[in-house]
Amino acid sequence: MSECMHVAELPRPEPVPLSSSCTQCEAVGSHPVQLRICLVCGHVACCDSSPLRHASGHFQETAHAVMRSFEPGQTWRWCFVDGSIV
Repeated sequence: MSECMHVAELPRPEPVPLSSSCTQCEAVGSHPVQLRICLVCGHVACCDSSPLRHASGHFQETAHAVMRSFEPGQTWRWCFVDGSIV
């Protein structure tokens, strides 16, 4: 994995998660496949494999480019702008 300029621009330390689940899914009774956390603001959302794709929606609404897996034992990050694992 290589760093991209969007990772270099992230706040340090990482933000505190705003929730422990995708509250948008919970609000409509949907079940997320996996969770992601926004590394700019701490928003937790469901992944693109989930029916409602709230992580992508968060990027489209905020332009916060980098999310990290919010699954236990996973630390990989995804940059929506570069379309790659970073």
